[in-house]
Amino acid sequence: MALPQQRPILITGGRVIDPANGRDGIFDVLIADGEIKAVDQSIPAGSLDGAVRVIHAGGLVVCPGFIDIHTHLREPGFEYKETIATGAAAAARGGFTTICAMPNTDPAIDNAAVVDYIANRAASVPARVRVFGCVTKQRAGRELADMEELISAGVVAFSDDGDPVYDAGLMRLALTYSRDLGVPISNHCEDHELCPGGVMAEGWVSSRLGLAGIPAVAEEAMVARDISLAELTGGRLHVAHLSSAGSVAMVRQAKERGIPVTAEVCPHHLLLTDAWALGGKGDPNVAAGPLAYDTYTKVYPPLRTETDVAACVAGLADGTIDCVATDHAPHERVSKECTYHEAAFGISVLETALGTLMSAVHNGDVSLPTMIERLTTGPARVLGNGLSQYTALTPGTPADLTLFDPDAAWTVDVNQFASMGRNTPLDGVELRGRVAATIAGGRLVFEEPAVLNKGETA
Repeated sequence: MALPQQRPILITGGRVIDPANGRDGIFDVLIADGEIKAVDQSIPAGSLDGAVRVIHAGGLVVCPGFIDIHTHLREPGFEYKETIATGAAAAARGGFTTICAMPNTDPAIDNAAVVDYIANRAASVPARVRVFGCVTKQRAGRELADMEELISAGVVAFSDDGDPVYDAGLMRLALTYSRDLGVPISNHCEDHELCPGGVMAEGWVSSRLGLAGIPAVAEEAMVARDISLAELTGGRLHVAHLSSAGSVAMVRQAKERGIPVTAEVCPHHLLLTDAWALGGKGDPNVAAGPLAYDTYTKVYPPLRTETDVAACVAGLADGTIDCVATDHAPHERVSKECTYHEAAFGISVLETALGTLMSAVHNGDVSLPTMIERLTTGPARVLGNGLSQYTALTPGTPADLTLFDPDAAWTVDVNQFASMGRNTPLDGVELRGRVAATIAGGRLVFEEPAVLNKGETA
């Protein structure tokens, strides 16, 4: 990310929550030359030389910029769904200053040339873009990709996301190499033999709608396999988008046994249930009527039960789940405006992530500092690769920050999205918690005047 610098920025009177430094209180933050220059209880604007933009952040939270380690930018190959530019713009609107591009592109990210292409395309977008490389060549599951070549090209982790690494022998080899390469292997855990043709979670909702179900055990069986392989090899396993109570329990037990496993959860798996497919925005009392079969609820892994949602929230709160990752999966209209069976899996998430996550905070299930930790130092710790420099408001470090109003109520309007993907079941839903401004590398890359003006921008 190489964007022209702006004049210095002084943020005053905001609640600074900085998990890396254990800071939570009212502070001023000075930004100049792309760096954090000072964090103090009072930095008078008059003491500064030259023109300074002052942001009065009273009532706002000021924290390190969010990191998303699971983003589908679609480019190259699927630019009609999303591009690196539009995805990065959506990230900035959602408070994310660093995003990780997943490798299910065309061509797949299985060689240095594709990594270089993405890096070049991302050079001037308003978010830092890191890249996941494929575990197997062409994501075909038959032969390992050249992992050392990809590491040299700059990838930060490996995944065949969208498809599991089905061959246990290949997964064992990948985890063995990950131990020496120092990067995680992230797997899309799903045993297809247990859910042939499945399109949503198996349960009473799928039965009512007459749709083929995906049982939780389809995820849990592969999570169990991968944890066992991580224990055998000592490799670094990262479990992508946990969605079931059983998976959370297995990860918790693995960590207690000292197995090198980390995990992520998506915002939608912390709020939405399979009942949303009935068309009543989650109201279980709504009968399957003309608004049912809402294809915007179709996602991998599927939305599950209230029990699963509660387990995922608890796992995030107690540290079993290391971080939040959006699994932002934008699609064009034709991929969703069809039958449920034909519809593509995926939800556009970057711009609704904070509002969705804040529901768990407002319900008292997760503290605000904990949620911010799971969006900043948590994902940085999972990946390593120098990302920790972007997660601390320490003088001399890159100035990546997010300012948000935790109480601002707003109604999701997909027509206002920066993402090309308008595919979310949250369209028209009121959320509470909205990004006011995003600063990446010292540059104000997004601001929402209606929210930012709450603190009187000067």
